[in-house]
Amino acid sequence: MLELVKYIVEQFAEHKDAIEYKEEEKENCVEITVCLEDSDMGKVIGKQGKIAKALRTLVKAATPKGAKKYSVEIKGKEVAAQ
Repeated sequence: MLELVKYIVEQFAEHKDAIEYKEEEKENCVEITVCLEDSDMGKVIGKQGKIAKALRTLVKAATPKGAKKYSVEIKGKEVAAQ
């Protein structure tokens, strides 16, 4: 699933080598955190969050039945450092 998120995010981001991905497994959920440069935040999230919402929808649709649920969180480098 992480590969799908990487592929989609890198289509919109300009600074592809500055992107950090973190995958954290919890009880019944796998949380994928994408840390971007502040200049790429708007491009990846999209107007009114439409691209981010579509990304989450694709991840949900690609998750097999009975598997752990995936959540995708998009953060800027400034926020992730705190």
